[in-house]
Formats: sequence, structure tokens, C-alpha cells
Amino acid sequence: MEAVLQTRGLLSLPTNPKNRVLLQPNSLKHRFLSLKPKALNGSSLNSNGFSKINSFSSKVNGFGQNGKNLFICKAEAAAAASSDGQPVFGEIEVEKKPKILGIEIDTMKKILPLGLMFFCILFNYTILRDTKDVLVVTAKGSSAEIIPFLKTWVNLPMAIGFMLLYTKLSNVLSKQALFYTVILPFIAFFGAFGFVLYPLSNYIHPEAFADKLLNVLGPRFLGPLAIIRIWSFCLFYVMAELWGSVVVSVLFWGFANQITTVDEAKRFYPLFGLGANVALIFSGRTVKYFSNMRKNLGPGVDGWAISLKGMMSIVVIMGFAICFLYWWTNNFVPLPERSIKKKKPKMGTMESLKFLVSSRYIRDLATLVVAYGISINLVEVTWKSKLKAQFPSPNEYSSFMGDFSTATGIATFIMMLLSQYIFDKYGWGVAAKITPTVLLLTGVGFFSLLLFGGPIAPGLAAIGMTPLLAAVYVGAMQNIFSKSAKYSLFDPCKEMAYIPLDEDTKVKGKAAIDVVCNPLGKSGGALIQQFMILTFGSLANSTPYLGGVLLVIVLAWLGAAKSLDTQFTALRKEEELEKEMERAAAVKIPVVSENDGGNGSFSSDSSVSPSEASSRNN
Repeated sequence: MEAVLQTRGLLSLPTNPKNRVLLQPNSLKHRFLSLKPKALNGSSLNSNGFSKINSFSSKVNGFGQNGKNLFICKAEAAAAASSDGQPVFGEIEVEKKPKILGIEIDTMKKILPLGLMFFCILFNYTILRDTKDVLVVTAKGSSAEIIPFLKTWVNLPMAIGFMLLYTKLSNVLSKQALFYTVILPFIAFFGAFGFVLYPLSNYIHPEAFADKLLNVLGPRFLGPLAIIRIWSFCLFYVMAELWGSVVVSVLFWGFANQITTVDEAKRFYPLFGLGANVALIFSGRTVKYFSNMRKNLGPGVDGWAISLKGMMSIVVIMGFAICFLYWWTNNFVPLPERSIKKKKPKMGTMESLKFLVSSRYIRDLATLVVAYGISINLVEVTWKSKLKAQFPSPNEYSSFMGDFSTATGIATFIMMLLSQYIFDKYGWGVAAKITPTVLLLTGVGFFSLLLFGGPIAPGLAAIGMTPLLAAVYVGAMQNIFSKSAKYSLFDPCKEMAYIPLDEDTKVKGKAAIDVVCNPLGKSGGALIQQFMILTFGSLANSTPYLGGVLLVIVLAWLGAAKSLDTQFTALRKEEELEKEMERAAAVKIPVVSENDGGNGSFSSDSSVSPSEASSRNN
């Protein structure tokens, strides 16, 4: 309508209005004079429906054939006045706030400490994640077979217990007290582990008792018994896992959502993702540096103990930096006002399962989440067992993991920059299929090297590699590309899939997947590996069967992605059609026609009642 009006120039107000006479056709009288214009601040309305502002009077004198006054559209007047930057109808000019690099100072005071907090948290997480694998995989009397049992029987119960305790504490403590109560025990434990628990590990680990049990139960129980043998290392493993889920997900994102507005989140949260990968690169270099310290030490010195003290010292320093940034933000940054919202319905496990089964769309989305969790666990644990065989020393293992973390950060950074192009160019369906395709291709190469390494050994020897080393490098590439695709494509695809759903399905579907599918995906792969190890005696003997299970899981993943793409596209088209229909029903564009005198007039629309016009205006 605005375009039609501006082309004719009938209803546009000049920047310096003078008394004029405007023609009011009868068709507009029926439409506009039935409305009751609202009084505006700093202005009044006279009987003709015109605004009288200061010295500007709406009274006009004769122009046209009918000599009647025309009701002027407020939106058209606002557009004409705003084009010159002048206040419209008594509108109060808002004072512009000072900016730095295009960002308001108040916003900068929030975003900068949040970004530094996120960097420190993920810097620590990368160091802890690499260190926990070194401890439990390379320890005497342990191997990568301990990881499935550790995730299922130690990590999961402690995570559940922690969340129950966190819920209780949140009811009795303030938000700031809760933050410090949760994060300070983590900092204290990691400092104590590097300087107390690890140096005393030879005295506090019941190795003789574990050896007796191993002789009775047999080598297939090496994984479960290793949990008892190296209990302090397992405790470190669990605390490092909890740092990722508690400090990153619960503490940081809960605090970020508390102090930022929606507009700020849309603008700056993606930058946090890029900053996370920068932290990954720097922390990987840090792990590499401390792992190589052994080369400069004399014989008989425990190089890994020295490296561990250095890395845990950095973790403690970064932890106190996080606390300082949190304190500063709470004391010097004003919090935004929040409206009180209704609580979303919570679903129990059985209700979640029923909802998953009842909706095909949610079933396909759940398949994606579960398939990723199972697939990445099947390959990752097998790869870590080969990694220990290639790098048995803790320092060598840790040095390789430092390079691995750096490469993952670089690959994810590049993929995040490319993800927008992939979504725009190829759409949701292609983006959703990239992650399983990458995992399938690299997984086939990895398991092929493990199963058929003998025949290709001469060819690999010609380039200075062994089948084991080739499998380690291919497995590393598989993990790097899979995780970078997951962070840059899989996670956005999963969240985008909820958008076209109706509100009830969206809330219940997300609750069902969070309650059932995320834990099922993480523990499903571990349970499969436990069954294989106990059945076939070791992880190495289970390799062919794990490769077959991986193939089935990824093919089901691709099928679910294809099915979901069809449904997602249909829902998007339906949503766009509904929006077009709503716009067409809400706005009826008047047609400008030429009358006999050559003047433009509006055709009447008798189908619109005064009440309908009033409701549309409101």
C-alpha cells in the first residue's frame, strides 16, 4: 500500500507542512473515518481526526471537488517525516549511546567478559579432555577398553547425582553463591590431583587386589577391574567430563542467557562458537608444549608428572580468572529486565518415549541424535586403543592429542565459515547428510586398515608407514572431520529442524530428545562395546563386528536424514504458504484508478466492515 501511495504522492506529507486541501473520496470515508485514532504523546486530535502538534494545525482549506478533509495515514506521514530524520507526531528523540567498533559500551561490557570466560572455560576443557584419556588409557594394567565401562558405570551415575545435588542447591543458594559453590570444588580438585593425588598414585591404588581379581575373572574383565585399579585416574576422568557438561552448559550458558538480550544473543553467540575453536587451537599447543618437556629432563625423572603439574597449574589459574570475570560482570554490568514466562511442561522418561514413537518427524530427528552418539563412540574407543599401541608413553600420547586438538579447532573454524554457504547453496538436506557421509567414508577407511592391514603393509612401508600408524592417522582424520562437521553442520541442522513444528510438538519433541536420546546415544555405543568385549574377549577381537554395527547405524542415519529432509521441506513450504495467506488476509491493497479528470482515486472495498478495518489497524 505504501508503494502505491508514494507513486501517486497523494498522501505524502512534506518536511515543512503548509496548509493544504486534500480530497477525500467516498471510498476512503467508509474505511478510515470509522476508526478511532489513538491520542499520541505531545499531540492532540481534533474533530476531523488530524493531529495538531504545537503550531502545526491540521485545518485545511478548499481543494478538490468535494471540499472535504481527508484522513491522513499515520504510517505515510511517519515515513515522510522519518526520511528527513525529524520526530514524528510528538515522538521523543532517543539519545544515542556511545559506541566502540559499532557496539554500544553497555553491550561491550557484557560481551567482552563473557567471551573471555568462554575462552578460559574451553581452554581448560581441552587440556582436561586430552589429559583424562592419557591417564586412563596409558596407565599400567589399563587400556582403552576401560572407557565404555567408565562412561556407563561411573560417569553416568555421578552426572545424575551431581544434577540432583545442583537442583537442591539452586533452591537454597543465590545465583552467585551457586556459581562459586559449583566451580570452586572443580578448581580445588584439579590442583590437588596434579600436586597430591598423582604423586601418591603408587601408594593409593590397590594394584595387588586388582591383580588377584583379574587372575580369578580372566582377561576379558580387564576394563571393569581397571576402574578399581586406577580409581584416582577414573575420578579425574569423570571430573573432566563433568567440567564440559556442568561448567560449559549449565554455568556459562545459564549466566550468558541471564545477562544478554535476544538481539545480543543473535549477534554475538555465533562469535562465541568461533572463539571456542580459537581456544581449542591454543590449548592444543599448550598440551603439546608440556608433553614435550620430557625431552629436556634427565634420566629417572617422571616427565609426565612434571607435565601434569604444569597443565594443572594453568587450569587452576584459568579457573580463578573465570571466577574474577564472573564477579566483575555481576558487579559492574546492569542486568536486562525479564518478563515472567510460563514454565514449559516437563516430560518423564516414559512420556518422552511415547511421544517419540507417536511422531514420525520426531522419530527421524531422534534417530539422527542417537546414531551420532553411537557412531562416534564406536570409532573413537577403537581408535584410542590403537593410539596407545602406537604411543605407549604418556608424554607421546599427550603430545599427539595436543596436535589432534589443534587440528580439530582449525578444521571446525573453517567448517563454521563454510557452513553458511552450504546452507544457502544446497539447503538443509545436504547439510544434514554431510556428517554421516564423512563418518561413513572415514570409518570404512579406518576399519579397512585394521582388518586388511597385512596385504597393504609393503605399500605402506614404501612411504615409511606401518598399518598401525596409518590406522592412527586415518582414525584421527575421522575424529577431526566428524567433530568439525558435528559442530558446524549437525548441531545447527538439529536445532533448525524444530523451527517449523507447532509450539506443542516443538516443546515436547525437544524435551523427549533431551531426556531420552542424548543419554541413549552416549551410552548406547558404550553398551555395545561392553557386550562385544565380554563376548569376544577383547576390543581387538571385536573390531570386525564393530565395523558392521557402524555401517548399519550410519545407513539408518542417512535414511532418517533423507526422510526428515522431505518432511522438513514440506513443513517449510506449508509455513510460507500460511504466512502469505495471513498477509493477504490482513492487508487488502487498494487499487488506484484514473477517474475521468485524470486524478487518482481509490477503488472501494465493500467487503471490509468497519469492525474488521479497526481490528486490522490495531
